[in-house]
Amino acid sequence: MFLHPKVPQVQQIDGFLYRALLKWLQPIVGGFPSVYAIIAFFLLYSQAVSFNKLVNDLKLMQKPNYLTGMSYLLVTSLFTEWNMLSAPLIINTFLIWVWARMSGLHNDANPKTSLFNIGIAIGLSTFFYFPSLAFVALIIVGLAIIRPFKLSEWLIGLLGIITPYYFVLAWVFLMDKWKGYQFPGFALTSPKFNQTNWSYIAIIIVLVTGIAGFFYVQQNFRRQLIQARKSWNLIFIYLIVAVFVPFINATHTFEYWILCAVPVSVFLGAAFLYPTKKMIPLVLHWLMVAFVIAINYFVH
Repeated sequence: MFLHPKVPQVQQIDGFLYRALLKWLQPIVGGFPSVYAIIAFFLLYSQAVSFNKLVNDLKLMQKPNYLTGMSYLLVTSLFTEWNMLSAPLIINTFLIWVWARMSGLHNDANPKTSLFNIGIAIGLSTFFYFPSLAFVALIIVGLAIIRPFKLSEWLIGLLGIITPYYFVLAWVFLMDKWKGYQFPGFALTSPKFNQTNWSYIAIIIVLVTGIAGFFYVQQNFRRQLIQARKSWNLIFIYLIVAVFVPFINATHTFEYWILCAVPVSVFLGAAFLYPTKKMIPLVLHWLMVAFVIAINYFVH
C-alpha cells in the first residue's frame, strides 16, 4: 500500500462528505499519493486497536487477547481494495462505535442520550456512503434485544438519524442550492467484482476460518454472561447487514465488502483462540500471511 499507493476514486454512490474530503485532500497531497496510504493505515490500525479493546471489555471471549485486532489487520491486508482510503473504510469507525454503544445500552444511565448520538452517527455515516443507512436495522434489532420496548427510545433514535439531514437540508435551503443538490440514492443490484484466483482462494480460507470460529462461539455461547450474549447477537446482526449492503449498491467494486471485515474478525479471533490443538489455527494464520504477501507483492 505504500510502495504502490492508490489515489481514491469517487464512486457514484459515495456521499458528499467523502467527496468533499477528497477534494480538500487533493491540493494537500499534491504529487505524494502516499498520504492516502498513510491515512488508510491510520484508520485500519486505530479501528483494529479500538475494536479489539471493546471485544475484551465486553468479555466476548474466554480471556482477553489481541486476536480480534490481529485478524482485522490480517483480513484487510488480503485485498488491495481494503487497504486504500475509501468511504466504507471511514464509516467502519462510526459503525464500531455504534456497535459498542448499542452493546452498552443495558446499563446506560442515559439511554435516550446514547440513542440520539447513535442515530446521529448513522446519519453522518450516510453522508460518506449512503447505503450505510441499512445499519438502521442494527439499531432496531439491537433495541429489541438489549432493552424492553419503550416507544420514546425508538423515536429518539429515529430523531437522531434525521437530525443531520435536517441541518443539511436547512443549509441547502438557506444557500438556495436546490437546483445543484442531488439526493443520494441506492439501487438493488447483484454485486460483481473481478478478483484473481489467488484472491478467491483467500476468500475461501477466510470463510472456512470464520465458519469454524462461528461454531466455537456457539459452543461457548451459553457459558457467557447474558450481556455478552446480547453483544454477540449484535455482532451477528452487524454481519448480516454488512453482507446485505453491497446488494443495494449502484457500483460494483470490492472495496464495499470491507464493511464485513469488522464482524468477521471477531469470528476469526475465536477460531484462533478456542481450539485446544493449536496446529490448525497456526497453519490457517500463516497461510493467510502467505497469501497477503503473494497477493500484494506478486499478483498485483
